[in-house]
Amino acid sequence: MKKTLFTGSGVALITPMHKDGSVNYEKLEQLIEFQIAGNTDCILICGTTGESASITASEYEKIVGFTYEKVAKRVPVMAGAGSNHTAHAVELSKIASSIGVDSLLQVTPYYNKTSQAGLIKHFTTIADATSTPICLYNIPSRTGVTIQPQTFAQLCKHPNIVAVKDAANDFSATAKTISLCGEDLDIYSGNDDVVVPMMSMGAKGVISVLANIAPQQTHNITQYCLDGKYPEATKLMLQLLPVINALFSDVNPIPVKEALNLMGYEVGECRLPLVSMSDSGRKILAEELKKAGFMQ
Repeated sequence: MKKTLFTGSGVALITPMHKDGSVNYEKLEQLIEFQIAGNTDCILICGTTGESASITASEYEKIVGFTYEKVAKRVPVMAGAGSNHTAHAVELSKIASSIGVDSLLQVTPYYNKTSQAGLIKHFTTIADATSTPICLYNIPSRTGVTIQPQTFAQLCKHPNIVAVKDAANDFSATAKTISLCGEDLDIYSGNDDVVVPMMSMGAKGVISVLANIAPQQTHNITQYCLDGKYPEATKLMLQLLPVINALFSDVNPIPVKEALNLMGYEVGECRLPLVSMSDSGRKILAEELKKAGFMQ
C-alpha cells in the first residue's frame, strides 16, 4: 500500500502580489499562518489558484522554498510542478524536490495536449525523474485532456504516482477509476461543490479554492466525512455553496483573490491576462461573503 499524502482539506493557495505585480512574501507568510491556524491539512503552492502559469522560473524556486521554510513541516507541502513540456515539468519537479516538498502536483499537458499513450509516457517520465510522490491533476475544462480510468490503472502501477486531484466532475469515471486502482491511487476532489459526494465514494479529501477564505470550515466538511458524519458534512457544504459559486463566478483565481481583498487581506490583483472582476460581479461576491459571515 502506498503512503497517503494527506487526509482532509488541502488549500490551493493563492500567490499574493504587490501593486507592481511582484510577489508579496510578507503577505504569503501571513496567509500560511492563517491556513495553519484554520487547521488546513496540506498546502498546495504554485497550483492553478497560485497563478502558476504566470510565475517565472526564478520566482517559482523562491516561492516554493519560502513556503516550505515557513510551513516548517507543520503540515505537508505540495508544489505544482506540471507543464505541457515534459522536460520542463521534470525540471520543475527536480527544483521542488530539492527544496524538500512532500509531493508534486502534475497537471495533464494543455494546449498541445496528447493521447492516452502520451499521458502515460509524460507522467511516467516525470515520475522516473524524482523520488517525490506525485499527485496527478485531471482537469479537462482547463487542459482539454481527460485521463481515462484505464490510463489511471496503468499509471498507478508506478510507485511514485500515488494520487489524483480529480476535477473532471464525472462520477461514473471516478467510480471506475477507484474500482480499477483500489488502494494504489488516492482520490482528492478538485472541486469544492462536490466534496461530500466525492468523499462518500472514497476520496481522501479536497484540494480547495474555498479553503483560502474558509480553512476551518473546509477542514470541518472533510473531517465530518472522514468521521462518517455525512449529514453534517452535507449541511455545511450546502450552507457554503452560495460562496463557492461566487468564488467561481469568474476565472479562478480572480474571485478568490477579490474575496481575500474584501476581507482585508490585501493580496493584490492577478497577473495579466487575468483582470479584475466587474463591479457587478464584485458586488455579488461581497453580498455572499457578508451573508456567510466572512466580512462585515
